[in-house]
Amino acid sequence: MRINLTKKDLINQIYMQLGFSKQVSENLINDFFSTIILNLKEEKILKLSGFGTFSIRRKKSRVGRNPKTKEPKVISSRDVVLFKPSKQFKEFINRND
Repeated sequence: MRINLTKKDLINQIYMQLGFSKQVSENLINDFFSTIILNLKEEKILKLSGFGTFSIRRKKSRVGRNPKTKEPKVISSRDVVLFKPSKQFKEFINRND
């Protein structure tokens, strides 16, 4: 069972299924990811209809602990990306075909 799907795998899928050249397929994938990332950075939320919603949430700084030494350490505040699947996506995953 395969766990990882790489960008190269996506490029090959487009190449095989749509017949685009590998260079065009790579440009398509890169532009798609760039559009998603730029939109998410600017708007803080991105909804792909029928797939799900990506959003950015700010996590506050907090005190964590090194599990080996038990020494407390401050974990800095940061932005994290959240994903909420759409209703159609959930239904597709839970089908019993």
